[in-house]
Amino acid sequence: MAAPLRVLACGDAEGRLEALFGRVRAIQDKSGRFDMLLCVGNFFGSTSDAEWTEYRTGAKKAPIQTFVLGANDQETVCYFPEFSGCELAENITYLGRRGVFSSTSGLQIAYLSGTESQDEPAPAYSFSSKDVTELKTSLLSTPNFKGVDILLTSPWPRDVENFANSPGKINTKKCGSTLISDLAASLKPRYHFAALEKAYYERLPYRNHMVLQETPQHVSRFIALADVGNTSKKKYLYAFSIVPMSLMDPAELVKQPQDVTENPYRKSQKEAQKTTKALVCAEEEPACQFFFDLNKHQGKKRPSDGKERGNSQPKQAKTPSQPTGPCWFCLASPEVEKHLVVSIGTHCYLALAKGGLLPDHVLILPIGHYQSVVDLSPEVMEEVTKYKSALKEFFRSKGKRYVLFERNYKSQHLQLQVIPVPLDCTSEDIKECFITQAQEQQIDLLEIPEHSDITQVARPGTPYFYVELDTGEKLFHRIRRSFPLHFGRAVLASPALLALPERSDWRRCAAGRAEEAAQALAFRRDFQPFDLALPE
Repeated sequence: MAAPLRVLACGDAEGRLEALFGRVRAIQDKSGRFDMLLCVGNFFGSTSDAEWTEYRTGAKKAPIQTFVLGANDQETVCYFPEFSGCELAENITYLGRRGVFSSTSGLQIAYLSGTESQDEPAPAYSFSSKDVTELKTSLLSTPNFKGVDILLTSPWPRDVENFANSPGKINTKKCGSTLISDLAASLKPRYHFAALEKAYYERLPYRNHMVLQETPQHVSRFIALADVGNTSKKKYLYAFSIVPMSLMDPAELVKQPQDVTENPYRKSQKEAQKTTKALVCAEEEPACQFFFDLNKHQGKKRPSDGKERGNSQPKQAKTPSQPTGPCWFCLASPEVEKHLVVSIGTHCYLALAKGGLLPDHVLILPIGHYQSVVDLSPEVMEEVTKYKSALKEFFRSKGKRYVLFERNYKSQHLQLQVIPVPLDCTSEDIKECFITQAQEQQIDLLEIPEHSDITQVARPGTPYFYVELDTGEKLFHRIRRSFPLHFGRAVLASPALLALPERSDWRRCAAGRAEEAAQALAFRRDFQPFDLALPE
């Protein structure tokens, strides 16, 4: 296979060129050279002149070959002198109003500048149905057309969240362009980038074929990027590697990830075709419910935007449920062994595990009563993530990496077990050990794709077992019948990893209260420089 190209994609620069190119330089200094930067959304802003003049005159130079889309409003049309595209400055190229750019390596990039317009001809900062039809025709008439590698647009496609994870506050039934939805459905981009909504959203990958009815095709990924330098620290730069479709092995190209969904535009396309052979801009019917496909087992996805599909009533914000009896882990409970607590945050706390596999075996626990990760409210989940990051830094400083697991089965209060292993235990070693021992016990332990999380594969109340490495790699098993309660601990204690088989059951590892308190004090002292609960 050909060497992959390394590409950066960027959301609305809004004229903040120093911030954008400064970030690009930092990334390249750390990770090596990238081949190109693709900018969608508003490259220029209302205050672009001062910074832009330095690049336009050659006083400064972009650190990477940069390709940008055109204006999205009348105010910035003046920055784009040539309708069909041109070099704006050294290393900065305006692609044009619409078309296809093919790199010397064979990468095919389709692009459409501006926002949707109902007028013909469209204003200089917009596109019309005629523009979309001509772009589609130029590509679909190509012999053996399979799709494009990348599609660049400024607006989002309408209804992109159908069947998939929620984009949060962005309502894709109202924002975005129906013309771009149709364009994406026809061009089948492997990656589609958009901006303008000042939000980061990476949609689950979707199919470009109908299962059992059409020949398998590659999947598409839609990624919306935020604005450069935004104060909310939303992601505005996206790095990825890609081998041009024309150079890929066909079997490799059509591989389907585990979390692939149905095409969000399929129903829209059918409705458009029924109405007219030409493109239309009418509102289209919402599609049916999303079902996550985990091999052949299916489960309805829990919406993450606080609303149930098909129900316009807003859902109440999640609050901790009340335990049905005494709980050993609710921090306010008298049953909690507080001498094991090593850090208390706003929503979560850390405690050493009772009968821990190792002296630094620690638990991340919510202060309130939540049964599992998928039940957590956003603010609690955010703090869990911060604790995971702090523990990663802490253990890495000691030449270790952590393995985290959760068993949402025969448990009442969420316990994220965090156990360090030596750094020379690679991610592949750890995953292989878990998967091999799972197979020996007829446990179907599957890897979740890197950009997905547990909330996309399990609904509240679903029993499951879940493993996460400090690299972000994850393994998941949906528990359908019984499950060995000490499985996660037993795998880590096995000869292939920690070689402590005699400590696979916590009840055999109980220590006296004085010893436990001493271990907690030692951990608290060592963890102090990394403890997010302490003032800086």
